[in-house]
Amino acid sequence: MSRPELIAPPEIYYGDTEATKYTNNTRIQQIQADMTYRALELLNLPPDEPAFLLDIGCGSGLSGEILDEAGYVWAGVDVAPSMLGACRDVVLCCGCADGAGEVALEREVEGDLFLQDIGQGFGFRPGSFDGAISISVLQWLLNAETSHPTSAPPHRLTRFFTTLHSALRNPARAVLQFYPTSDDQVQLITAIAQKAGFGGGVVVDYPNSKKARKVFLCLFVGDGGAAQVPRGLEGEGEEDADARVKFERRRQREARRGKSGKQRDVKAGKDWILKKKELYRRRGKDDVPRDSKYTGRKRKAVF
Repeated sequence: MSRPELIAPPEIYYGDTEATKYTNNTRIQQIQADMTYRALELLNLPPDEPAFLLDIGCGSGLSGEILDEAGYVWAGVDVAPSMLGACRDVVLCCGCADGAGEVALEREVEGDLFLQDIGQGFGFRPGSFDGAISISVLQWLLNAETSHPTSAPPHRLTRFFTTLHSALRNPARAVLQFYPTSDDQVQLITAIAQKAGFGGGVVVDYPNSKKARKVFLCLFVGDGGAAQVPRGLEGEGEEDADARVKFERRRQREARRGKSGKQRDVKAGKDWILKKKELYRRRGKDDVPRDSKYTGRKRKAVF
C-alpha cells in the first residue's frame, strides 16, 4: 500500500470521506494519542504552569483532545479544509476559523483553528508560543507538488522552520513526529532546521522494532539549545512495560484517583455544558440555547 503523501497533496487526499474515516478509526485515535503523550513528555514543559502551544497539522483535533486534557491552551493549523470542516471567513494563507470546523467541533476541541499551508510559513507574531508539537505531518513537505522552485522540499522546509523559529518564544521547544523513508530525508530536515537557528536532534523510540519505531525531531530555541537531546525509548514496543512514558503513567494515576471518588470534570455536567456553550458563542454560533436554572438538570422520564 502506497504512503498517503505519495498519492496526492494533503488537501486533496483528505477529502470529506477520507477525513471522516481517519477521524473515526479507533486504532488511529489510539496511535495519535500515544504519540501526543510522548511529544508532550519530550516537550518537557514546567508542570502545573499554563502554556500556549501550536499544534502543527492538527487535523480534526485528535491530538488537540490530549492538549485539552492536559490543560493547555492551543492553536491548530491544517491545510485540509475537510479535516477542519466548513470554515467561515477564510483568508488566503492564514485563515482563522471564526466558526470552528465541523469535524473538529464534533470532537469538541477547544483550540483555535487555522487553515494554513505550513510549507508557505506561519504568520504569527514572534514569540507567540511556549512550544509546538506535530504528529505525522512533516513528511508531507518532502514531496514537490509542482515543478515550480517554490514547491521544492528544501524551499518549503526552509520557510517552515524559519517562521516556526520566529513564532516560538525564547527559550522553547518543538517536537515533531514524522515518518521518513530514508536517512537522507532525516539529514535534510535536520540540516535545514539547524540552519534556521534550532538546536536539538532526532529521537528514535523502539529503534529495533519495525512496527513500533517512531521518529521525533526534538528542537530547541534559545537557551533550550544547551539542553541535551532526550534518549529514545528502548525495547520492542508498547508491550515493554518498563518503556512506558512517564506522562502516560501520570494520566493513568489520575484516572484511578477519579475512580476512587474524588471530584472530576464529568462530561454532561452543568459546568461542562456551560463551558461548551460559552465556547460556541465565542466561535460565532447563532443557535446556542440560553442559560437558565434548568441547564444541566436531569429530566424525569416521560411515558
